[in-house]
Amino acid sequence: MTDNSSTPSKPPLLEVRDLGVAFADKDSVVHAVNGVSYTLKEGETLGIVGESGSGKSVHVLAMLRLIPMPPGRIASGQVLFEGRDLLTLSDAELRKIRGGAIGFVFQDPMSSLNPSMTVGRQIMEPLMLHLGLGADAARKRAIELMDMVRLPDAARRVDQFPHEFSGGQRQRIMIAMGISCRPRLLIADEATTALDVTVQADVIELVKELKREIGMAVIWITHDLGVVAGIADTVQVMYAGRVMERGPVDDVFRDPRSAYTLGLLRSLPDLTAPAGKRRRLNQIDGTPPDMRFPPPGDPFAPRNRYATPRCFTERPPLAQAPGAEAGHLVAAWYDLPKLLAAEATP
Repeated sequence: MTDNSSTPSKPPLLEVRDLGVAFADKDSVVHAVNGVSYTLKEGETLGIVGESGSGKSVHVLAMLRLIPMPPGRIASGQVLFEGRDLLTLSDAELRKIRGGAIGFVFQDPMSSLNPSMTVGRQIMEPLMLHLGLGADAARKRAIELMDMVRLPDAARRVDQFPHEFSGGQRQRIMIAMGISCRPRLLIADEATTALDVTVQADVIELVKELKREIGMAVIWITHDLGVVAGIADTVQVMYAGRVMERGPVDDVFRDPRSAYTLGLLRSLPDLTAPAGKRRRLNQIDGTPPDMRFPPPGDPFAPRNRYATPRCFTERPPLAQAPGAEAGHLVAAWYDLPKLLAAEATP
């Protein structure tokens, strides 16, 4: 019998360690991302949620060194992709990974697509750069990709310009570009924000189908918890540049442990309740902190009715939530389920 106990486990596809990002001008420094750490397994879909300014988009752009530097800078951390630290690679080495092993779907397809180039040419560029395809082979593959993302009449429309497509169709073109080199990881930054709900559902289903076909991992950044529920395996809640809660999406939605996560969930309408029994939508009082002056403790404490004195003075670590499913992590000095149970007791 072979003893495999000493066989090293395979490292995660992506490992982010203590990532910090700051932006400076002549008068101040904004600490946009503060000690973010997490891992992503092969084939996993991670949904990252939080309000504007929470660090969702900035931290993934920084991972690929896509923030303007200056005024931005990587203040701390490592980003290991397949064991290689993206933050220490040369520009040439990183360009081989961006658009190749890591695909990116940007938030606004109209501003991300070049209005002076045909969509076909824009899909062909990464194929020629990363896969070494010639122009004819790249054009053929571009048409196949447009078919794959369900753009009708792709053979004709490959020579059209972005303004000749609707918003939903432009988003599909961005997805075609993102998956063109069969990436190991696809990052979608608010990919459905500007789309109506029907097109949004189509795009989400498309990404799920492509994930199954290609076997890629996905990071889906959004402010919409409904989208996360429909696409993600794991959800990560961010606030003030920190991870407040992370875990299996069903467990976090059923049993939130951060007061911030609870506030986000309570702000969703309950469409299943009868019309006369629907509750008033919850509002999270207060405003996010000024990240020029990061608070010493839990950044959500001033808006949190359950905050303890310790929350205002000491930063809570991201740790396993007591009694929750394995991998359900929370950064909190309070026990939210006990507090909620006490409120519900007559």
